[in-house]
Amino acid sequence: MPELPEVQTVASELDARLRGRVIEGAEVLWPRTVGHPAPDEFVAAIAGERIVGVGRRAKYILIRLDGGGQLVLHLRMTGRVTIEPAHAPRDPYTRLVLRLDGGDELRFADTRKFGRFYLVPAGEMLPLRSFATLGPEPLEEEFTPDLFAARVAARRGNVKSALLDQRLVAGLGNIYVDEALFRARLHPRRTLQSLSREEIAALHEAIVHVLRRALGRGGTSFSDYRTTWGHLGGYQEELSVFRKAGAPCPRCGTPIERDVVAGRGTHYCPRCQT
Repeated sequence: MPELPEVQTVASELDARLRGRVIEGAEVLWPRTVGHPAPDEFVAAIAGERIVGVGRRAKYILIRLDGGGQLVLHLRMTGRVTIEPAHAPRDPYTRLVLRLDGGDELRFADTRKFGRFYLVPAGEMLPLRSFATLGPEPLEEEFTPDLFAARVAARRGNVKSALLDQRLVAGLGNIYVDEALFRARLHPRRTLQSLSREEIAALHEAIVHVLRRALGRGGTSFSDYRTTWGHLGGYQEELSVFRKAGAPCPRCGTPIERDVVAGRGTHYCPRCQT
């Protein structure tokens, strides 16, 4: 699933490419792609809306509309957004299309059909409990070491599970949790209660560093993720442990190991991460 760097890359490109444009109509090719409201209501309500900007919250893309509402997109595992001329052939997995002024289309292709669009009226919030309980954004100034330490102190369990929980920190997923834990030299099964103040500070620094580096490379591409221009991300070239089982640790040379923590494949150095 795309994580913060991938979603932010897509959101930034959409902001540059969509700001000021009018949505002239919509086609819903897979009804469940629209999570709210009903597909026919979605099509009727979105027509004529002007896009005033595009942002991000956690792993959600927020397309702000001039009427005060917003169109929220969750890419999930295989969702991809492109902007193409209306006459260009469509991807066979296209699930939803927004017709734009000027003859272009925003196309959402999604092989596994997990991605969702939500049209949220002005003054309302996305009708998902998971959205309302999201934690702080790790690349904003408010995400200080002290704030992170306070949130960690209020939680229980192992550090890998906690970081995957969007209520602790928003936007992290399996790739960047593994990479941040490696940078901070923390074993994924360490309990939160066992972390010292210095280790929590190191983890905070690692989260911010890894996310900024990944964002600078346009995210990480393995199979499905592409930018709106169809480009691959580049951070997979810098990964230290994720999907590196059996390869030598870049710090000490010990073979990277793979475990399953919180139901997710987890990669770490058994010597460096304690």
